[in-house]
Amino acid sequence: MHQFFVDGDKSGADSIEIVGGDANHIKNVLRMRPGENLRVRDDAGNAYLCHIAELWDGAVVAAVDGIDSSDTELPNQVFLFQGLPKGSKMETVVQKSVELGTYEIIPVAMRRSVAKLDGTRAEGKVRRWQAIAEGAAKQSGRSIIPKMRMPVSWDEALKIAEGLDVLLVPYENEQGMDGTREAIQSISKGATVGVFIGPEGGFDGDEIASLPGRAKKISLGKRILRTETAGMATLAMLVYALES
Repeated sequence: MHQFFVDGDKSGADSIEIVGGDANHIKNVLRMRPGENLRVRDDAGNAYLCHIAELWDGAVVAAVDGIDSSDTELPNQVFLFQGLPKGSKMETVVQKSVELGTYEIIPVAMRRSVAKLDGTRAEGKVRRWQAIAEGAAKQSGRSIIPKMRMPVSWDEALKIAEGLDVLLVPYENEQGMDGTREAIQSISKGATVGVFIGPEGGFDGDEIASLPGRAKKISLGKRILRTETAGMATLAMLVYALES
């Protein structure tokens, strides 16, 4: 079932109006017609099972048939601190991490990051990434649209991480999966989790040294993974552990 997000709290409404790009997508791309079913989520976290009642110029009216009480979110909020990769790799990271349940994505300019973003260019990239996050949230049936932050420095990332309960750092110099298994299985339901992923060149030694003592360096296996793969592997492990 196709899903769309709308602004505001629609509790108690008999119908919901979908406007803008989503209305165009419903009519001209999906070519949906009156009577077809869809799911609508408001930004208060409510989900509604609906059917298309009317198609207008620039708007779609969805009649509310009932409340969808299914919960598609992880029991933990996972914050992905992604070392800025080059090219279009960040788009892949955003799309797949949203599908896997990440709550917020924070691009981090690390010492070995090849990509450099600032000012207007950074704002444009973040708008693009946020649109990708929204599309992935719709496709995967997420209850929320994860937030994309503006790129931050390493020190700023550590400051953000101070407020999180658990910090996981996949690191190529760590050996053995026992520590990884223990670190992930020890996460309690509801704890906030930060995952730090290095860029193409990996973490700088000073960055590793500056991690807080409670950060847990983990292995992702015997192979060295690309930056766009490492976060996905970690998130998949978290999904398995947290939803079991």
